[in-house]
Amino acid sequence: MKARVLALYLPQYHPIPENDAWWGPGFTEWTNVAQAKPMFRGHVQPKIPADLGFYDLRLPETRERQAELAREAGIEGFCYYHYWFGNGRQLLERPFNEVLASGKPEFPFCLCWANHSWSNKTWQRKSALQDNSMFLEQLYPGNDDDVQHFMSVLPAFKDKRYITVDGKPVFILWAPWDHPHVSEWIKTWRRLAAENGLPGLYLIGITTSTLAFRQDAEGNRKRVLPNLKSSADVYQAILDMGFDAVNSFGKRRGEMLADGKIQNLLKTALRRMGVKVGQRFDYVKTMKNYFTPEDRWDNVFPTILPQWDRTPRRAAWDGIYVNANPDNFEKHVREAVDLVKDRDPEHRLIILKSWNEWGEGNYVEPDLQYGHGWLQAIRKAIEE
Repeated sequence: MKARVLALYLPQYHPIPENDAWWGPGFTEWTNVAQAKPMFRGHVQPKIPADLGFYDLRLPETRERQAELAREAGIEGFCYYHYWFGNGRQLLERPFNEVLASGKPEFPFCLCWANHSWSNKTWQRKSALQDNSMFLEQLYPGNDDDVQHFMSVLPAFKDKRYITVDGKPVFILWAPWDHPHVSEWIKTWRRLAAENGLPGLYLIGITTSTLAFRQDAEGNRKRVLPNLKSSADVYQAILDMGFDAVNSFGKRRGEMLADGKIQNLLKTALRRMGVKVGQRFDYVKTMKNYFTPEDRWDNVFPTILPQWDRTPRRAAWDGIYVNANPDNFEKHVREAVDLVKDRDPEHRLIILKSWNEWGEGNYVEPDLQYGHGWLQAIRKAIEE
C-alpha cells in the first residue's frame, strides 16, 4: 500500500441530553445539514446523504456499513473524535464505547482528543466570528485528571483493532497549542503506558502549517505575519513539546496564497469587525499551495481535504470551496501519497479530514451529487 489513510470520524449523529437542552429535542448535525440553503448561483445545498441516509450512530448496522465502505476505499481505519473536558466529563462517547464493547465492526481505529470548548459556535448556524456563549469549557485540571483520562482510554489502547505506528498505539491531540501543560501531560501518559504494559505511545499533534501567532514557553501569544515559505518552525515547535509526529493541515496556507496574503488577512479583519464579507475559494487553486516543503519530513503526516463548505453550520459565506469534486480530490490525494511514498511503510500516514463532517462540508460518505465518487478517488489514488 502506498499510504495508510486514517479518517477522522465525528461521533455526533445521535441525540444526547446536552444537545437537546442547547438546541432542541432530537438535535444532531443532520438538523443543520437538512436546513442549508445555497448562497449563490450554482452552490449545491443542502447536501443529501445517499447509501447511509440520515443515519443514527446508535445503530450497529450503520457502523458496520460505514466500515465496509471505508475498507472498500482503501482506508485503513477510523480516528474517532474523543471528547474529554476534564474531571471525567465526556460527551458523544456512546458510539465508540459500543464499538469497543461489542468488538464490532472488525475495523481498525484510534482516537483523537478534540480538546476544545463547546460554545454557540460548535453547531450553531451563525457567523463563525460571533460572540461566544460558553456551554461546556475545556478544562485541564492537572496530573490527577491526566491519570484518570489515560485509564479511561487504556482498554481501547489494548484492543487488537487499535492502530499503531512502530508497534505503539496512536493518539492524536487536536489542539496542542491550547493545552496549558502539554509537555507534562505527554510525560505522564508515556509513564502510564509503560506501567500498564504498553510498548509506548505514538503521539501526534495537529497544527495548521502556518500560524498568525508565536507562542512562548508560558503559553503567551504574540501576533505575527504568517510565514508562507516554510513551516519548519511551526512543526518543530510541536515536536519540541514531546510529540512523536505532526499532523499538518494546509488549509489556511492554501487559502492565503490563493487569495494573496494581505487581501486574505484584510478580509479576516473586516469579518472580525462585523462586516459581511463572503469568501469563496477555488479548490484547485487552493490545493496548489496546500502542502509545504516540510510536509516531506518523515515525522509529518499530511491532511487531505475533499471539500469545505460550512454553510450548514454558519448559514454564511464562510470560506466555501468551489470546484471541489472527486476528480480534483483524487489529484490532491495523489500529491499527498507522493509526499509519503518513500518512507518506511509504518510512517506513510495520511489523515483524511474527514469521514463524515457533513456540517463542515468535509466528508467522503456517499451523497446524491457524486455517489461513491469521493471514496473511489481515494482508492484510485492510493492503489493504482
